[in-house]
Amino acid sequence: VQLQASGGGLVQAGGSLRLSCFASGLTFSWYGMGWFRQAPGKEHEFVAGISWSGDSISYVDSVKGRFTISRDNAKNTMYLEMNNLKFEDTAVYYCAAKMYGLGLPKDQYDYWGQGTQVTVSS
Repeated sequence: VQLQASGGGLVQAGGSLRLSCFASGLTFSWYGMGWFRQAPGKEHEFVAGISWSGDSISYVDSVKGRFTISRDNAKNTMYLEMNNLKFEDTAVYYCAAKMYGLGLPKDQYDYWGQGTQVTVSS
């Protein structure tokens, strides 16, 4: 199983990025997916999650209204559309997968990707 996160980069505050997480080696439609992030000196933080069925979505309060999570089972890919980025969004973003997961922060995720760096300049 491999989860490949991509799409990170350097962007000015107020800008946008779209992260992708491509999954291989598993039946993607069976897996709830999540995005997490970790900034220097801070704890690992849940950002957003989507259930295996796609009908349940969760966000941390700090990104509600700015970030949108989605999935395309035909492409084995999950996305995170990030708009109106803020300096405090700077972090390494990781994707994770849990079989029949609900995309919740408390889920015990089975697999993790390698992370993609998002840097927001103020």
